[in-house]
Amino acid sequence: MQQGRGRAETAERLVVAAVRLFSQKWYGTVSVAEICREAGLSNGIFYRYFDGKEALFKVILGRVLDQVREAMERVEGATPGERVRGIAGAMFRFSEKHADLVSVFREGQYRYFDYEQRLVAIYQRSLSAALDREVGLAEYLFAFGGLRFCSIRWANRSAPIQLDPVCDILMRGLFRGLAVDPAKVFGGTATPLPLLLEAGVRERLLQSGRRLFGEKGYFETNIHEVTGGAQLSVGAFYTYFDSKEAFYAELIGQVGHDARAFISTNLAATGTADLNALEFELRGLWLWLVYLSIDKHCYNIVREAEFVLPATVRDYYGAFAAGYRRRPPALRINATCPGLDEESAIEYLMGIAHYFGLETAFDASPVNARALVEAIGGYLSQGLAPFLSPKELL
Repeated sequence: MQQGRGRAETAERLVVAAVRLFSQKWYGTVSVAEICREAGLSNGIFYRYFDGKEALFKVILGRVLDQVREAMERVEGATPGERVRGIAGAMFRFSEKHADLVSVFREGQYRYFDYEQRLVAIYQRSLSAALDREVGLAEYLFAFGGLRFCSIRWANRSAPIQLDPVCDILMRGLFRGLAVDPAKVFGGTATPLPLLLEAGVRERLLQSGRRLFGEKGYFETNIHEVTGGAQLSVGAFYTYFDSKEAFYAELIGQVGHDARAFISTNLAATGTADLNALEFELRGLWLWLVYLSIDKHCYNIVREAEFVLPATVRDYYGAFAAGYRRRPPALRINATCPGLDEESAIEYLMGIAHYFGLETAFDASPVNARALVEAIGGYLSQGLAPFLSPKELL
């Protein structure tokens, strides 16, 4: 009995040490030896408990799933509205209390997408239980896309988000009372970004880095490979960039700029005067999904930067948020929801786009994206109100 308890304690020391390291560094940069040093154990002991670093990482991901499931199962409430509010509060508390586990999972959801799928299933079951009805992917994306993003951004103080407005969005939507003409959202054509007929040295380096970082990752790619892919010398790299990190920061800025330029250019071509605020939002969401089908490396490039260049990533999301604030008054959130905290609403919308994009970029199964966009539009118009009693909406 004592020996078994000792083994469990040793394994737990390794897990705790790994969580600390994985939450601060990228998976590829953390070694088994470093985990053992952090745990105060010899290297040889590690393999008595885990087959390797990947096995330990998956144990941590499984622990996140278990703890999220437990948090969702503890949500109480006499009515659907009370339970939905309970879910939102539980999400915010979990993100704050377990910021390290959330950070590890944010890498794991890309590396091992099946764990993300299992987490989505947990959230869908919790919303089904709260509403007393089966919910699908559209309900999940509307409710938990916004909730997950907002709770994480709130916990790490990346954005001034408030829980009450988030709950109000869940219950009543954002673009209240607006109808959608599908032809305005999905019709027409999309114009790709201009292509350089002859790229200069700097552009060739960025093109090579974008491909390599997207395929292999930042840490697995060296400067020699970047310059080789551009058919240039290493000296040419340092003519334009001071370091690999400076190059990476430039690349992230370019990725964000290209995504925003594609969406804004094609929105402008649609003619904003012909769109109401909800149609404008859904058209932008649809264009985002189209862009991800063109740029397969967008998510891969940005995700690693959360560990390497967190300030650059904050700027990346900040630039998207700034685009919302520059919308014409008639297309702003306060036009349909007077008095609602706009910052919380912006983050909520970015969350829906982020997690919808994640499903599109990493889920190998077919996704009927258009039908999902249309369904999400319904929830953005009225929230979960159809499943709540009128008293809960007062």
